[in-house]
Amino acid sequence: MWLLNSKKSLVKSGFLNGFIDYHSHILPGIDDGIKTMEQSIEALKAFEELGISEVWLTPHIMEDYPNETAELQKLFDDLSQEYNKVAGENAVKLHLAAENMLDSVFVERLANNDLLPIIDNRHLLVETSYYSAPFGFDSMLDKIAEKGYFAVLAHPERYVYMGMDDYDKLHDKGIKFQLNIMSFAGAYGEDAQKKAKELMKKGYYTYAGSDLHSLNSFAEVINAPIQTSVIKQLESTFIKKD
Repeated sequence: MWLLNSKKSLVKSGFLNGFIDYHSHILPGIDDGIKTMEQSIEALKAFEELGISEVWLTPHIMEDYPNETAELQKLFDDLSQEYNKVAGENAVKLHLAAENMLDSVFVERLANNDLLPIIDNRHLLVETSYYSAPFGFDSMLDKIAEKGYFAVLAHPERYVYMGMDDYDKLHDKGIKFQLNIMSFAGAYGEDAQKKAKELMKKGYYTYAGSDLHSLNSFAEVINAPIQTSVIKQLESTFIKKD
């Protein structure tokens, strides 16, 4: 019985060794994530120590943060240059993409092919409000497909307006799901954690990410003890998966 109740942190489990982080807000001073270049470098050095192999920097593009592609590319180049000066033997490979809110800014950028896709230049990391679906949600997803992209829905477990029927329909529509590992560890409450477990049981997740906004909050979660059964579920889904 004690084995069922055993706990271990994500750090101690080794889960993060070789992990590819598909969602982070490490690009400095551009949204509600990390604020300074120094903090970004600190986060990347911490990722080195954890054995994280690659990270996608996915700053918000939305009405509140209408970041321009050229500006994000310049900031990414600056961060890459600074990180290369201090990167160790286990340097983290950096990639630039964006987390796109499905709003009027996205509709305009999609129409103009002004996008920062993720993975193989064929996927778009997208999100909605946590509390309500965007107007024309299905239509926007259809337009993404018509443009030749695959939509990857960021942290679906955190959308309080969605039920399992909604997730089933999205999955059947070909939408891919990206898990926040901190959701699975319970950082966003029991409801998000429960949904994450149900979605994982259904096999709906394809990618995982930290959604790191602050190194301190991330460190707190990955060092906290969680059920080993939870870690085993994460490992069975994401180890060596890209």
